[in-house]
Amino acid sequence: MSLKFSSLKAKLALGAGLVALVALLGAALSIIGMEIVSSRIEASVQAEKRVERYSVLSTQVTSFIVVAAEAAQSGLSPEARADRLDRLAVNISETFESLRRDHEAAVSGAAPSGLDAQSRRATQSIGLARMQALFDTTLNGLLDETAGPERLQGHIDSFAHGFDPLLNSVISEEIRDRREIIAGITDLRQQLIPMALAISAATILLLIGFYLVLIRPLFRRLDLLRDAARQIRQADFAVSLPEKDDELGHVLAETNRMARTLSDRRDEVEAEWTRLNNTIEERTEELREAVEELARTDENRRRLFADISHELRNPLSVILMESEIGLNGSDVSKGSFQTIRTRALRLNRRIDDLLRLARSETGLLQLNAGPFDLGETVSEALEDMRPQVESAGMNITLSGATAPMAQGDRNWVRQVVAGLIQNAIRHAREGREIAMTLEQKDERICINVIDQGRGIDPTEQDRIFDRFRQGSSNTASEGFGIGLAFAKWVIEQQSGRIDLQSPLPRAERKGPAPGTKVTLCLPVAQG
Repeated sequence: MSLKFSSLKAKLALGAGLVALVALLGAALSIIGMEIVSSRIEASVQAEKRVERYSVLSTQVTSFIVVAAEAAQSGLSPEARADRLDRLAVNISETFESLRRDHEAAVSGAAPSGLDAQSRRATQSIGLARMQALFDTTLNGLLDETAGPERLQGHIDSFAHGFDPLLNSVISEEIRDRREIIAGITDLRQQLIPMALAISAATILLLIGFYLVLIRPLFRRLDLLRDAARQIRQADFAVSLPEKDDELGHVLAETNRMARTLSDRRDEVEAEWTRLNNTIEERTEELREAVEELARTDENRRRLFADISHELRNPLSVILMESEIGLNGSDVSKGSFQTIRTRALRLNRRIDDLLRLARSETGLLQLNAGPFDLGETVSEALEDMRPQVESAGMNITLSGATAPMAQGDRNWVRQVVAGLIQNAIRHAREGREIAMTLEQKDERICINVIDQGRGIDPTEQDRIFDRFRQGSSNTASEGFGIGLAFAKWVIEQQSGRIDLQSPLPRAERKGPAPGTKVTLCLPVAQG
């Protein structure tokens, strides 16, 4: 896939390629220079070795001439001369062979330097061959059995005069070549230094240009992106980054769009918040007006209760007073006056209950806790509710041993017990029986109200004491509502508790229906 030149990837790839190319050129120059220098140093070393071999050859030849002259002058037999010269001849021949191999290697090594270098090396090989031929000729002459002393001395003189110029010529040529090699190394160094400096300068210029043209603008744009991110983090969305047709430019463009989107969203949120505040203010004002209206209604209701109570208490006081007078009269009318007094006292408690309920729903509920006889209080509640029980065609019983005094508000407990009886009448009428038992459990005194109705669905029992909660229409909890919730609150405020059980165990049932048991417990009075 091709890259556009405007792409950061393409620019970075181009810059990296140029830097790599210059680096490769520098490396190639170093390698080639080192290779040439190494080959020339090797040639110089080989030339030095050849000069050393020629020096060895010169020493061997000098020894050969001395021994040959002594053998010729001594008049030794050909066999004796051969023995004297054999070892020297072998050494000289080996030296010639070594020099010949050295020259062959030198000719091959001079191939990269051109034909002139090869020709010069070949010429040196010819001089070596002439020296070896002269040596072989002289050796054969010295080993000639027919040669006399004068002839032998002539071979030696001819060898000495012919060999020495050839040897000096070859040694001089080797020394001259060695000097040329060393001079070539110096010339090569002088050539490589400017090239290396040029490559170094090109590399520096390329890096500077790469930084100025690409890297520095890239860093500047990254700094702008960083500053924009900080600005957005501070909820300042007035961001305007430069957009270009490359990868980073696309990121900057997306950042601009993100900032605009966030700004629009913030405006929408602020508008929604303003509308919400306005709605809250409107609803608050409506709620304030409703609360004021409710307060006025409650004030009127409490005034109505007070007025009704006042209007009822005046004639009720007269009835109670007249009944007291009647009780002090003849025995014939005492029964009637006792009935009137009992009913008047019951009506007086009802008025007190109405006042208590009125105060409780306005938040003015006051509990006057103290020791009281729970059994007597339950009996009073039962007597208050007996007309409703009889009217419903039901039967209610109270049983249990005499219990110690309970701690709580007598009147409120009586009212709660009456409410439990009323619930049993309302929802367990078909069971016909309501049983109330009084018992003591540890440090508590409890009253159980047991009916023989349809019971309460287990799924409803956890919520039956919730305020404003009523059971479904097919359960016995229908209509409990605030009654049980309020009763639970009143009893718990007196450190008591109310529990519910439905269906009842088989042993506690009075009939086939599941039934329900509500247990009210209060603490035992201390002292």
